[in-house]
Amino acid sequence: MDYNQRSLELHYKWRGKLSIKPKPPLLTKEDLALAYTPGVAEPCRVIQREPVKAYELTGRWNTVAVVTDGSAVLGLGNIGALAGLPVMEGKCVLFKDFGDVDAFPLCLDTQDPEEIVQTVRLLAPSFGGVNLEDISAPRCFDIEKRLKELLDIPVFHDDQHGTALVVLAAIKNALKITGREPAGTTVVISGAGAAGTAIARLLNAAGLTVIVCDRQGAIHKDREGLSPAKVELAALTNPQGRSGPLSQVLVGADILVGVSGPGLVTGDMIKTMRPEAIVLAMANPEPEIWPTEALRAGARVVGSGRSDLPNQINNVLAFPGIFRGALDVRARDISQAMILAAAAALADLVGPYELGPERIVPSPFDIRVVPRLSQAVAEVAKREGLARV
Repeated sequence: MDYNQRSLELHYKWRGKLSIKPKPPLLTKEDLALAYTPGVAEPCRVIQREPVKAYELTGRWNTVAVVTDGSAVLGLGNIGALAGLPVMEGKCVLFKDFGDVDAFPLCLDTQDPEEIVQTVRLLAPSFGGVNLEDISAPRCFDIEKRLKELLDIPVFHDDQHGTALVVLAAIKNALKITGREPAGTTVVISGAGAAGTAIARLLNAAGLTVIVCDRQGAIHKDREGLSPAKVELAALTNPQGRSGPLSQVLVGADILVGVSGPGLVTGDMIKTMRPEAIVLAMANPEPEIWPTEALRAGARVVGSGRSDLPNQINNVLAFPGIFRGALDVRARDISQAMILAAAAALADLVGPYELGPERIVPSPFDIRVVPRLSQAVAEVAKREGLARV
């Protein structure tokens, strides 16, 4: 199927993927007086006296801002805020259909971190949470950190933590298939941007040995010219200080995680990995190596980021449930412990009789995903004192 042409036809047909519909009826003068003036003045007075009442009297309790500057959209790169709008609308559709969360796209016509932070801060009263999307590294790290410090609502950079969560869940189940344990398992990550950095941190916290490669090869603490973000990454990863290009570092590795670009990995490179290698090539829309080629080269378990292939390792499995749980308890933040709990819940959804090389994560259409993840997130939020209800 020509997905590009079909998708273009869909967007022309619907002229976008979102609309806003009122909840209460607006059929009579009385309806108008209650929904608008004069009656609406009373909930305003209540919120002025008790700001927390906004969660009960407005849609803030269930509304998330999907914020981008268009600097790192899919695998298309820096295409700008306006060109990124179809992706942000798509994200909002997934929020609603999978998590029953009302999400609104905010495509900001600036790539200045300070302007992004201040804009989101000023808009925050309208929202119960903020989902940062398709903002390039390393700016995205500072933007998320500062917004978390400024706001008392969840701020979540999905390209980082949503992707990392699904990768960890997939690896947990792939290890069961190949008979490996986290300790002693080496993961090579191709890509040191937002997703690669977050995946490295989460896999490190889960007890795996991680090596991250960028365009210059393996990141290690003795490599010169590292950015501050990569200096931090070097301190967490590559304990043996391996160096060299991706092809060299892959020799003897157990797992490849690709969050970089198309065609960067060959079948010959997969053959140098340990037997029954695990390959998660997630560049979109074209992966680092196509699953058929990786399987021919001897990989045992293969996944990609695409919806039309088995084992879709994509953050669509994460963010609806993460935000559903955080919003339900009015969480102030989304912590690493909440993300780890969600990853465990996601992995557990693939039972022993379902688990196999072509099924290491559940389908995005599995109706159990959002309830299980939201429950796990809410429970940890309460335990950590981050929940307000």
